[in-house]
Amino acid sequence: MFKIKHLLLLSFTIIALSIAGCKSQFEKLRLSNDVAKKYQEALRLYGKKNYSKALILFEDLSQKYRGREQAEELNYYYALTLFKLRDYTSARFQFKTFADTYPTSKYAEECRYMGAYCYYLDSPKASLDQENTIKAIDALQLFINFYPKSDRAVEAAKYITILRAKLEDKAYGNAKMYYDLGGYDITNYKSAVIALQNALIDFPDIKYADEMELLIVKSQFNYAKNSLEERQEDRYTEAITFADDFIDSYPDSKYLAEAKSLKKDSETGIENAKRFLALQTAKIEKYKAQMAKDAKKDSSTLNKTPIK
Repeated sequence: MFKIKHLLLLSFTIIALSIAGCKSQFEKLRLSNDVAKKYQEALRLYGKKNYSKALILFEDLSQKYRGREQAEELNYYYALTLFKLRDYTSARFQFKTFADTYPTSKYAEECRYMGAYCYYLDSPKASLDQENTIKAIDALQLFINFYPKSDRAVEAAKYITILRAKLEDKAYGNAKMYYDLGGYDITNYKSAVIALQNALIDFPDIKYADEMELLIVKSQFNYAKNSLEERQEDRYTEAITFADDFIDSYPDSKYLAEAKSLKKDSETGIENAKRFLALQTAKIEKYKAQMAKDAKKDSSTLNKTPIK
């Protein structure tokens, strides 16, 4: 038993010393001025998928190899290493720098594509800010413009379609948010109408088109319904116009019946508003008449009172 434990302890010691030796050799190389050996080791580590250590050497060498013949390949692998480590922000910068610095390089097309692809990978979900999504579309489109016949152009076009769909989701979500908040402040309904209209202008082929058009009708209807009676007729009339546009544009939509119902309710709303205003006017006129009658009566009484 003692012998077995002794052998195990010896084995662990040898392994630990080997690891320590490897680490010290790497550190020794990292601190050395033997750039050629350091470069070969960086490539070896990259090939072994030890990207973290490879990056340390590539970062050091990128300065020392500036202006040298090997700088082109070194910077190429430097950018790839950053990509493998999923540092897409740094990687896209290095890929773009490479493509701009070495436009005739055999790696130029790949690097320009990879820089755009990094933007694609950094594009957040639709509910978040879409600045990177817009930049990704621009970068991918630029790649297509540079290399329209490249096989990668097909992939770039596919990614642009995915990103545009994300922007559509964002635009739809933002516009619908105003509608959902309408119950707290009716001006949000008006904001919803504007936001939905703008989204449809920006994305005329959006997959939510008929639903968004219906939301415009609903938003305007609710805006009118919750307004003062004096303003309801004009606002209901606008809702009817939106409903007519929907009915003409989407005769086969699953929302057609709801659009027609909203139009009918808007027409009823106008009638009710007119009736209410007519009653109010009648009450005011009756009140004025009564006031005039009382004033005349008071005047007559005053004239008949004898002066003492």
